[in-house]
Amino acid sequence: MSTYSIGIDLGTTNSAVSYFKLADATARGQAQTMLAIPQVTAVGTVGEKLLLPSFLYLPNAAEFPAGSLALPWDKNPASVVGEFARAHGSKVPMRLVASAKSWLCHAGVDRQAAILPWQAPEDVQRISPLAAAAQYLGHLRAAWDHQFPNDPLAQQDVVLTVPASFDAAARDLTLKAAQDAGLPNVTLIEEPQAAFYAWLEQMGEGFRKVVKPGDVVLVVDVGGGTTDFSLIAVTAKDGDVALTRVAVGDHILLGGDNMDLALAHTVNQRLTAAGKKLDAWQFNALTHACRQAKETLFADPALNQCPLVVPGRGSSLIGGTIKAELSREELTRVLTDGFFPKVAVTDLPQSTRRTGLAQMALPYAQDAGVTRHLAAFLTRQARAMAAAHDAPVPVTGRTFVHPTAVLFNGGAFKASPLKERVLEVLNTWLAADGGQPVKELEGAELDLAVARGAAYYGWVRHGHGLRIRGGTARAYYVGIETAMPAVPGMEPPVKALCVAPFGMEEGTQADVPPQEFGLVVGEPTSFRFFASSVRRDDRVGTMLDDVAGNDELEEVAPIETTLIAQVVQEGKLIPVNLQALVTEIGTLELRCLEKGGPGQWKLELNVRMKE
Repeated sequence: MSTYSIGIDLGTTNSAVSYFKLADATARGQAQTMLAIPQVTAVGTVGEKLLLPSFLYLPNAAEFPAGSLALPWDKNPASVVGEFARAHGSKVPMRLVASAKSWLCHAGVDRQAAILPWQAPEDVQRISPLAAAAQYLGHLRAAWDHQFPNDPLAQQDVVLTVPASFDAAARDLTLKAAQDAGLPNVTLIEEPQAAFYAWLEQMGEGFRKVVKPGDVVLVVDVGGGTTDFSLIAVTAKDGDVALTRVAVGDHILLGGDNMDLALAHTVNQRLTAAGKKLDAWQFNALTHACRQAKETLFADPALNQCPLVVPGRGSSLIGGTIKAELSREELTRVLTDGFFPKVAVTDLPQSTRRTGLAQMALPYAQDAGVTRHLAAFLTRQARAMAAAHDAPVPVTGRTFVHPTAVLFNGGAFKASPLKERVLEVLNTWLAADGGQPVKELEGAELDLAVARGAAYYGWVRHGHGLRIRGGTARAYYVGIETAMPAVPGMEPPVKALCVAPFGMEEGTQADVPPQEFGLVVGEPTSFRFFASSVRRDDRVGTMLDDVAGNDELEEVAPIETTLIAQVVQEGKLIPVNLQALVTEIGTLELRCLEKGGPGQWKLELNVRMKE
């Protein structure tokens, strides 16, 4: 039996661990603690910090003296994670793995292949996004076990956070990274919900005076790699307050990484004007330097500028170190106006026409305007709820869902001008639509809130406190190939069969109404799956015609497999009935049961959005 409830925030930029003893009567006050994480801070030096920067440096064999990167639990590590990795890697970016979490959710690459550092020279060792995530988690596990040798992390209740918008494959890979790191049993929770749990823990019973039945809390989470939106409705149930997560946004790869690039381009324009030309790797180093300068300026409001240093690349270019600076005025202007513009609620994200060939890289959102993405989320959810038979929040006569309170999360909102801009834009929309101004819920420390909320949620799961309900945040569908005569140049259209409706609770099972389905067994095949965050009324068995062009459906990663078959079944279509189950750990099992026979096959898709 576990002794501690432990929350791990596996962040794009920083990771953190929070914990407290499950035996404590309350999770308030001094009971919850942040883990001080030992990490290399300089050559030959190990320090403890509450944050572990999510950076991995891959040194060459002769780069550092033997033992100079030693950790208390590993005297000769092959790589280095954390503070020194980030600082030294900004000078040698071709050996630095950054934004592994963003790569982990990039369906356009093989996330289990050794591709990072991206576009590194051939002589540089590479690892996969999955392996990088496992190394971060492995470092956290070793740090915990070093301090709590009698209560190893693998034996505790561990809650691991993921963006609400992570697709099924990215969540599944996160679980696999945890397993590879020696954590076989973890529970996932959405980061916006974890942030709200941190707020609940901070407020205690006083939260009832701040939010009341009828309130709609909007969580705006802008982290290092993603932007997440969630809506949590406050209702009354059996005379008490109830909380229900009623909507989450789609996947938006937009966050601190984009901001760092924007700052780097701004500084690079000044350097170019001064006759200083940077090559690709120097620009990469400038981007990392801007990241550090941004965090330094956010951490110290008294600073007006922060120096930037870019290593030279030989006499053919510049030959020496390039120095520049990032001013607070640039920081505020580029980030506030560039990423949080003043727009109308009808101004939706813009997409640009792509060229025929594009360089493979992270699929960042084409529109950097977070406020435009927020407008799209609130207006789209209003339309979806208006079309549903039981809208969880009032939308009649409204252009968009009207939040009554906002909780900010993510490192971007350390900058108060960004929070103020979001509130200003939101209140402008509300005033124009006949609504009331929103109130800000003062959250816990932004760097630590998600880890603290995850640990608190682990405590709530043991029967304490108030739990956020909601079930699956999307409806899920399996692709069904349509039977049709062969037509040259035309593939059969694919229909979408609903197997898990919106809000299906964990531990529930549903039989798909009998239909004629044939299952391919004994040979390699692919199963296509789709999800929708707006189709709230579809029930198990609902069949949607041709999925091509259906903008209400988002295709998630397919399952490539060969289903075991008896010799006489190989290559044949086996008539089956379908049965769906959302398990307690949040995976969707699609069971294929042979009609009139003993055959049973199972496909598993991780759909956990709630915990």
